[in-house]
Amino acid sequence: MAFFTSFLAGLVFGLGLIVSGMANPAKVLGFLDLGGRWDPSLAFVMAGAIAVGAVAFAVARKRTRSLLGAAMRLPSLQSIDRRLVVGSVLFGIGWGIAGFCPGPALVAVGMGQAKALVFVIAMLAGMGVFEWLEGRKEAKHRRGHHSKADGHRGSAGRSGPSRRTN
Repeated sequence: MAFFTSFLAGLVFGLGLIVSGMANPAKVLGFLDLGGRWDPSLAFVMAGAIAVGAVAFAVARKRTRSLLGAAMRLPSLQSIDRRLVVGSVLFGIGWGIAGFCPGPALVAVGMGQAKALVFVIAMLAGMGVFEWLEGRKEAKHRRGHHSKADGHRGSAGRSGPSRRTN
């Protein structure tokens, strides 16, 4: 049942992106061109999406389970930090250059747009680089944590790592 509802939700979302013009990079770039021939029509699409999302999140916050019985997992972080700002700037630059964001790009790939395929490949490469950097940072953190914990002198005054396990 979860597969079917996920498929149906994705299909409705994809059709909505096509009908709204969000899968058309020329329309998106027209919306982003504030200094030229600005096309405000996507502002109405975004306003509608924000309204629906606000209502959905308000209802979801009051629930512990989804309509299909899965645990409700909502974002808990509410602070604006450097990573959020940098990620948002990178997202906006990519959107402005290509005219795609992730969802519409996947829809456009399904429609056979070569430009979208290039975007999706670059997006996946960026995701891979992020995961690789996060893995390195986590490994470095673990090594630093272990070397601090294990680098103290033993009870007999010997230097070097202790044989103690935590």
